Amino acid sequence: MIYDILDKQSAEDIVRLDLTGKSSIADTMIVASGRSNRHVNALSDYIQRGLKEIGLKKLGIEGDKQNDWVLIDAGDVIVHLFRPEVREFYALEKLWAVSPTHEDLENA
Repeated sequence: MIYDILDKQSAEDIVRLDLTGKSSIADTMIVASGRSNRHVNALSDYIQRGLKEIGLKKLGIEGDKQNDWVLIDAGDVIVHLFRPEVREFYALEKLWAVSPTHEDLENA
């Protein structure tokens, strides 16, 4: 549902990351970009409304004042909405996509 909302509202570069077995905080992370602060804010509003319509009333929301980066914690799904340059700076997809090997952990 979240992906459909983002796609319908013209979010850019929508990525779904499977966190199963990688993290206890969520099973899925969705990362998308909005063209501006206003677009990021609108995307966040649409997602929040959609989640509330299906009964998720307790959502964790961060960053909705500046709208450079908005995080929506919906329990098993975490959504990150960015302006493109902020997304590029933090590179969350790279952070979560790389799994260190056992050897990497021993050498750290």
